Amino acid sequence: MNLLLDAPLDMHLHLREQEMLHLVAPFSAVQFAGGVVMPNLIEPVDTLARLRAYRAAIHHACGAETFTPYMTLFFREYSREELIAAKDEIIGLKLYPAGITTQSEAGVRDFDRIGATVALLEELDIPLLVHGETSGFVMDREREFLPVYQWLAETFPRLRMVMEHITTAAAVEFLEKFDNVAATVTLHHLMITLGDVAGGLLRPDLFCKPIAKTPRDREALRRAVFGGHSRLLFGSDSAPHPRHKKECCGCAAGVFSAPVALPMLVQLFEEAECLERLPAFISGNAQRFYRIAPPAKTVELRREAWLVPDLYGSVRPFLAGQELRWSLSDEQGKG
Repeated sequence: MNLLLDAPLDMHLHLREQEMLHLVAPFSAVQFAGGVVMPNLIEPVDTLARLRAYRAAIHHACGAETFTPYMTLFFREYSREELIAAKDEIIGLKLYPAGITTQSEAGVRDFDRIGATVALLEELDIPLLVHGETSGFVMDREREFLPVYQWLAETFPRLRMVMEHITTAAAVEFLEKFDNVAATVTLHHLMITLGDVAGGLLRPDLFCKPIAKTPRDREALRRAVFGGHSRLLFGSDSAPHPRHKKECCGCAAGVFSAPVALPMLVQLFEEAECLERLPAFISGNAQRFYRIAPPAKTVELRREAWLVPDLYGSVRPFLAGQELRWSLSDEQGKG
């Protein structure tokens, strides 16, 4: 049995830079027509010059694959002139609270000062993508951030805003309040809970931010995604780190899911008996909310088992050593 998917999209993706970029970008490029690329590099992508240089590096790393990197700028105080100049080259601004995740030290420290820039985003119709966590107790961080989302959605009702990589039942409930708000959901948060990360021996390759939550939260995500919620978008949050960054004190946060993203999503939707809803989750909802037209690309998967390698270069993938029932027809997708 074969399955054809038209223009699949990954709406939250970390491609890193230099050697890591060249290692990981092909896995996304072979499976997806495009991806929203995060700007939290060692030097944040917060100027048009840096954005253009990074986009060129991504194109080079993806080779001949049809893949559009939808670029984001790291949130800071921008002038109207800067945003007008960047508008046609970006899909949005990505807001990080300062220090909340990998390479976010230059993020927002005072939310009382962001209003002027957000007002410009609303006026110019540039989406705002938000990593929505406080610095509180780790299991409460997303819930504690909901008042900030509420303030943004109410104060700027024409702003298109995306709650990135939501993991909680409360975030799913919040999504129902505002039509101008969408959210991305990762593959790993549809599958794991905190028990998988730390319930036995600590598993650093499942440690991510936001951290996986409770079985109740996971079930809320699965109900909403498999139920076909029209403002839920697939965003892998695939975030590679080399072994020395994972197997150490101060383990880096991130799950490298790019090599298994589409095959495992097909398997999950098939198991939930809602395979017909997969195209909207991985493409249609994003096209509608972001008002984008991705390049023509059809990705073919076949029902053929394969074993996920333990390593790709220096990076361990999500589901390493496990057998998946679906595979990409293109052998490159399996490494």
